[in-house]
Amino acid sequence: MSPETAHVRVSHVTKRFGGVTAVDDVSFEVPKGSFATLLGPSGCGKTTTLRMIAGFYDPDLGDIEIGGRRVNNLPVHRRGTAMVFQDYALFPHMTVRDNVAYGLRVAHVSGPDRTRRVDETLAFVGLGGLGDRWPNQLSGGQQQRVAVARALVIQPQVLLLDEPLSNLDAKLRASARLELKQFQQRLAASTIYVTHDQVEAMGLGDRIAVLNLGRLQQIGTPDEIYHRPANTFVATFVGSPPMNLVPRDGRLVGFRPENVRLSTDGQRLEGASFACHVIRIENLGSDRYVYLRVKGDEGDTNVIAKLAVAEQLPVKADEDAQLSVEQRHLSYFDQKTGGRIAA
Repeated sequence: MSPETAHVRVSHVTKRFGGVTAVDDVSFEVPKGSFATLLGPSGCGKTTTLRMIAGFYDPDLGDIEIGGRRVNNLPVHRRGTAMVFQDYALFPHMTVRDNVAYGLRVAHVSGPDRTRRVDETLAFVGLGGLGDRWPNQLSGGQQQRVAVARALVIQPQVLLLDEPLSNLDAKLRASARLELKQFQQRLAASTIYVTHDQVEAMGLGDRIAVLNLGRLQQIGTPDEIYHRPANTFVATFVGSPPMNLVPRDGRLVGFRPENVRLSTDGQRLEGASFACHVIRIENLGSDRYVYLRVKGDEGDTNVIAKLAVAEQLPVKADEDAQLSVEQRHLSYFDQKTGGRIAA
């Protein structure tokens, strides 16, 4: 990616806290106007990375650039970024309008201009009639919109979001994801979103950076991350149920549960086939999960097949079967390093 198209560039960044390396030689780029997600389990370094971009932490090694400018030594308010925190961090003694206007007051924006921008931003996030309410009078979804409005009103070059939906229930999270994506597309703002939720990462991100133990595991489109994982960590972290891994011929054969075909008549597809035993079957409404024990080179391995309820169920619980996966759906990994290898 050229400097002209990379709006945010993180280059070989390392951050240590005492003897703990929270971020270890991480590099990635975010194209201008795109929505990037940092995905990984708790403690993987994603929030620390976001805070270094914002300027709350200084990297011990490496560089951070925004708009082609190195910002390592710039204070937070000069970086052109705005951050939405996990707990929203709203001021309880201020009205919605005053919460949103806070950053403009700090920047000494004039009264009339400040009022106009606050009104426009509240209308933009669907809170036009709620400016005089207090935070404790709002629902969780509304509080989340106030936090987003407070970030947007200062017109940042880069919007940074640290798990802003984690305090919402499942129904609100789904609708809030849609709203966030619509806001971002209308603003064409470069956005970096931290989450441990793969559904959020896959649904929101144009590009996903997967981290684990402080190190970058893979960066790519949702399709690349899901269908061509760089290693076994990505393969098993992304996807629900995760990718199945079965030892064979000194390597690991990986395949997604939805790509499994089952039969009891010995029928095989061109690709990989395994003898298996059906442990149990779960009916989950639109899908069935079939839990299987596969006979592999190094003993038995438990795998999952995901079948649509609309399909005829080809097997029964507690019977032997044949599992097959087409070649185009197979991934192969080094058994020692976990890295992706050619077929």
